[in-house]
Amino acid sequence: MPLFGQGQEKTEPATPRRLQEARRRGNVARSPELAGASVMLCLIVLCYLLKDWFFFSMARFSAGYLANFTAWEVTPANVTALLMSADVFCLQLVAPVFCVALLVTLTVNFLQVGFIFSPYPLIPRFDRLSITAGLARMFSTRALFEFFKSFVKVCIIGGLLILLVWKNLDALLILQNAAPATGLRVVGDFVFRLAGAAALAYLGLAVIDYIFQRRTYQKEMMMTKTEVKEELRQTEGDPFVKGWLRRKMRQVMLNRIRQEVPKATVVVTNPTSLAVALKYETGMDAPKVVAKGAGYLAVRIREIAAEHGVAVVENPGVARFLYYKVDVGEAIPPVVYQAVAEIIALVYRLKKRQTG
Repeated sequence: MPLFGQGQEKTEPATPRRLQEARRRGNVARSPELAGASVMLCLIVLCYLLKDWFFFSMARFSAGYLANFTAWEVTPANVTALLMSADVFCLQLVAPVFCVALLVTLTVNFLQVGFIFSPYPLIPRFDRLSITAGLARMFSTRALFEFFKSFVKVCIIGGLLILLVWKNLDALLILQNAAPATGLRVVGDFVFRLAGAAALAYLGLAVIDYIFQRRTYQKEMMMTKTEVKEELRQTEGDPFVKGWLRRKMRQVMLNRIRQEVPKATVVVTNPTSLAVALKYETGMDAPKVVAKGAGYLAVRIREIAAEHGVAVVENPGVARFLYYKVDVGEAIPPVVYQAVAEIIALVYRLKKRQTG
């Protein structure tokens, strides 16, 4: 017999506990390609929208530098100031790009897996130092798929770019006779078109990869029937122990019923599914529930009451209220005083009539 599902086919979907444990270890369904494609597309759009600002800023910085070039003296202080101004200028140019890239990366990853922090991948694992294990990972099915995915990505995106260049080759060749400003503008627009087409193709491949990663993850997380039973036993307790506890509780309740029902004043029923035994004696503030039960226990209460001559009165409303609202050993609440008093008065009248 397989131990803990070994050798069995994984046919059951992963339980929430298994998914939570995998998430705690950092094992989630995620496609790095989706974040990269999203960042690439957003940066291309950003650069296209800010291209005039980029060119204007570079022209202004260059003009300021060239205007003071003849009066500029090479000294350590002047060189330091020039380098600082160049650093600040470059930082101003790339700051929007870095901010958008960081924001898009965080957003896409959050949408894929939510917020997760797992130090488990950072823990050193000496099994990764094994040459055999490394070769197995290099030539595994997943590694071959990643290689095939990269190859397809390069072929599709490269083919798309070659097609666009080929279709616009005549227009590009004519630019050698155009003015520099016109040629620069046309080439810039064409480069943005190429980059946009490549980014859209990359994004489409990334979406396909994300769907594949989720399906692969769900398949990897599937469990055998034995694993599901073992996890259920660990989380909810052993079914044999739970069954034993239920039998012991039923035995305790039956013993209490055998002791208390013969002393009861009346048994109120529903009429067959519920039974509540009430006891009232002179000097008590209110009747109290001495036993109650449903199903099999209700049948036993009625049988014991019949054996010992305890009156059984059918009153579904009172029986349901007492069963669900009053525990064994507690007095009845004032809301049912009138109804219970009428039932007990009826029992007393019947006993007097039988005695007479």
